Amino acid sequence: MDVKKVVIIGGGFGGINLAQKLSRNKLFQIVLVDKNNYNFFPPLLYQVATGFLEASNISYPFRKFFQDKSNLRFSLGAFERIFPDEGRVATESGDIYYDYLIFATGTESNYFGMENVRANAVPMKTVQDALALRNHILRLKEVAAKETDSAARRRLLSIVVAGAGPTGVEISGMLAEMHKSIFKKDYPELRKEDVQIYLVDALPVVLNPMSKKSQEETLAELRGLGIEVLLDHAVKDYANGTVTFATGKTIETETLIWTSGVTATALPGLPEEVLGKGKRVMVDAYNRVKGSDNIFAIGDICLMDADKKYPNGHPQLAQVAIQQGRNLAHNLRLWQEGKPPREFRYVDKGTMAIIGVNKAVADLPGLHFKGLIAYFLWMVVHLFSLIRYRNQIKTFYNWMVAFFTRDQSLRFILDAKPEKPAR
Repeated sequence: MDVKKVVIIGGGFGGINLAQKLSRNKLFQIVLVDKNNYNFFPPLLYQVATGFLEASNISYPFRKFFQDKSNLRFSLGAFERIFPDEGRVATESGDIYYDYLIFATGTESNYFGMENVRANAVPMKTVQDALALRNHILRLKEVAAKETDSAARRRLLSIVVAGAGPTGVEISGMLAEMHKSIFKKDYPELRKEDVQIYLVDALPVVLNPMSKKSQEETLAELRGLGIEVLLDHAVKDYANGTVTFATGKTIETETLIWTSGVTATALPGLPEEVLGKGKRVMVDAYNRVKGSDNIFAIGDICLMDADKKYPNGHPQLAQVAIQQGRNLAHNLRLWQEGKPPREFRYVDKGTMAIIGVNKAVADLPGLHFKGLIAYFLWMVVHLFSLIRYRNQIKTFYNWMVAFFTRDQSLRFILDAKPEKPAR
């Protein structure tokens, strides 16, 4: 039986699970392509941004991960274009030919056409974004500590988080906790009344995908932390240090953290007719791109309407990508063996969000938890979702230090700036 070449574009949840499972079958030669040389865990980016985890805690190099997999190779370089008629993809590192091609490229921040927001807000999609946000927040604290004008100081210390989904809730809650227990010790020059965190969303609820009970409990906890939650407030502009809303309200701030929306990454070479809502690629029940026999899409980037429970497509969650990656690996083997494939059916394992120390909500199938129990459930699920034991051990250690001390010693400003030439 001929060995088939499988090219996977993107090494996130879906891509890495597909590659890992497929590598056990010697009928396939796999090439994973990614613009980074490492896999990282997006749900914990906000803890890197707030200095509670090192970037290495949530990241792992692909080449080290693939060392013992003889039929799996890694290629560094961003995807550029697909040539379906030739069975070829162009990347920054050169052309790669394929028998099967899988897109697992995920999403990018959606600024809804607001160019000032794109230019001035801080997104939360990559490790670089998280480190940039950490540098930005710490640098503004240093400036504010020397500022004598109260209005200027408030503008430096106010933070607006746009998007009240899990990421927005988690980072605003973490920042509020830090202002209460950490920053007041690090920066005794600053006054508590100068600090204000705003969590804003165009929708009338927080944590829209979760249960009403979780939404109500989360809203109460956020306000209890001193966060000003502004619902039904759509951001319309951000320029010259001013966030402007559709309501006409404005907030003066040097920090707008953007977690408000995502859109699928562009895939030049695919026909426009296979793109659905949010530029997601329309696929059949086997994650096969509609109109194609050997091109697939999994995870956040795809839109499947064949799952009866999710006729409008699956939620853009990690578990969907993981399950689709594993199901596609199984189907590729079945196709190679001349057997009928298995349709994808998503198994909802629940959703959860952390709000602060000992504060969390969890919606599991038929069950709801809040407080300390939900907090530890969140920790366990995220800990065991990390890709390697090394990451799990280091993250667990950092969490335990933070849990018992309410502090962490990772608040470094690490801007990569070129050194001045020697004279």
